[in-house]
Amino acid sequence: MGKLQGKTAYITGSGRGIGRAVALKLASEGANIVINDLDQEPAEEVVSLIKSNGGDAVAVVGSVTEEGFAARFINTGVETFGGIDIIVNNAGYTWDAMIGKMSDEQFDTMMNVHVKAPFQILRAASEFIRIESKKEAEAGKEIFRKVVNISSVAGTGGNAGQANYSSAKSGIIGLTKALSKEWGRNKVNVNCVAFGLIATRLTEATDDKKTISVEGNEVAVGIPTKVISGFKAMIPIGRPGTVEEAANGVYLFCIPESNYISGQVLIVGGGLSI
Repeated sequence: MGKLQGKTAYITGSGRGIGRAVALKLASEGANIVINDLDQEPAEEVVSLIKSNGGDAVAVVGSVTEEGFAARFINTGVETFGGIDIIVNNAGYTWDAMIGKMSDEQFDTMMNVHVKAPFQILRAASEFIRIESKKEAEAGKEIFRKVVNISSVAGTGGNAGQANYSSAKSGIIGLTKALSKEWGRNKVNVNCVAFGLIATRLTEATDDKKTISVEGNEVAVGIPTKVISGFKAMIPIGRPGTVEEAANGVYLFCIPESNYISGQVLIVGGGLSI
């Protein structure tokens, strides 16, 4: 039996990249997974992979920022698996510009994706958690639930060209710390993982201009080769992290060994802690 046997984990942005790796890691330890992605195909692919490996999962497709998403996400998991044990607020992307050229839309979009959407998801889960934790306390049981919010070293130390993203990733740390105090009595551990340079499609080294379409906006992806070289030189371990290594950092906050850890920020960056 895995350490998460019978638990239900909700992971946003889990059709690709880090979120996908988190989903596969938690599923390998026995958790039922509620998958989310903007697109049907990658979400269903992860569901199929988990099921083929003997686990169980369900997909909730759509943007975390769309009206009604939070309730739909949480309700689907409760109706399918019956519980809420782990919530990983992972969905997100960057939309960079120097501040003089950054639009209000760019700033607001990053705040909505990285702060408001996690807030709405946690709010949607709050009544279930309140009721269940009260029942458990009355029965003399101490059952811990886990929230892992995803930040970045851009949120802990800032990054040029990312006033919007850095502000949002700093904001999710504030939400983490506030909720760790608010939900402590409900036996919910609320922690944050801040990633350094992790190798994904969003951070690949490239000197070509590449974009992806996110909700109608063309967003640049990839980092210039010269810039990537500079980042790598700053990492004590000497290389970017893999998505599996990123997922392992999240996993640490999901297992019983972290039951007395809450309100903390763990930097998963190979020693990089700007």
